[in-house]
Amino acid sequence: MTKLVHVAVGVIVNADGKILIAKRPLNVHQGGLWEFPGGKVDAGEMIEQALVRELYEELAIDVLACQPLIQIRHHYPDKSVLLDVHKITQFTGSPIGNEGQPVQWVDARALEKFEFPAANRPIISAIKLPEKYVITGPSLDTADFIARLYRVLEKGLRIVQLRVADFNVDTHQSLLDAAMRAVDQSNANLVINCSLAEYHRAIQSRSDTTFGLHLNRHHAAVINQRPVGRQVLFGVSCHNAEEIVHAQHIGADYLFLSPVLPTDSHPSATLLGWESFSALVELANIPVYALGGCSEEHIETAQLCGAQGVAGISAWW
Repeated sequence: MTKLVHVAVGVIVNADGKILIAKRPLNVHQGGLWEFPGGKVDAGEMIEQALVRELYEELAIDVLACQPLIQIRHHYPDKSVLLDVHKITQFTGSPIGNEGQPVQWVDARALEKFEFPAANRPIISAIKLPEKYVITGPSLDTADFIARLYRVLEKGLRIVQLRVADFNVDTHQSLLDAAMRAVDQSNANLVINCSLAEYHRAIQSRSDTTFGLHLNRHHAAVINQRPVGRQVLFGVSCHNAEEIVHAQHIGADYLFLSPVLPTDSHPSATLLGWESFSALVELANIPVYALGGCSEEHIETAQLCGAQGVAGISAWW
């Protein structure tokens, strides 16, 4: 049986919002690739203790504050690893490669240009995704939709999912165009929730893809591989373990897991609750958003359960 190696990983963020990466020596596992610094958790150590020790030994910095970001279980041909990833929000000292390894501060948007071990790819997704994810809800008309959307963006939310019943390009083109203009002005991300066929129709007339794709459980179930390029943000809605496994199989960058708490829109739905939610998050090696009755006040609870954050309609829309 392959031994599981428990590794504490630090995503170190400086005052400018840049991320520290280090290059692995050529003579070690996955040598020559870039990585987020960290090391093995010793027997009896807490994750935070391991992070403090490893980052001081490797980089000569003292960790003052950190928070959970994501857990990743990855199986290589020769070993299996559990990456316990924390975001380092406060530290003292200037990072140097204490073991002779090159280190570099990188803008989060430039991380895709570096070659990382496969297990590190979901970390990049988690770094780039915010903790709050807004989904559009009902509106009176296009003008009301635009007004609501701008209010959301003025609050600082930076990812918006355009979700309308039975999205159709012919019917909803004005909403899509309005949403694209708004998010472009706010340097935010737009994702549309629709079928794969409607998504392709929506991008046919555009020279570059400026919005992501989100599939519901039914649309996701009928595909067996990632339906968009790596540059396109791709999410899937999930409700159970089987759907989580399938979402990862088809290359989702993140997933929604719902319903967590009671909602007015689905009063009779079977709820996960935080305990079951936490257990299901352990199956996911990609960022997870808690959905269903969740708002800003639930972000900390969701993150303690291993989630990226929360998604919602009524909380912000």
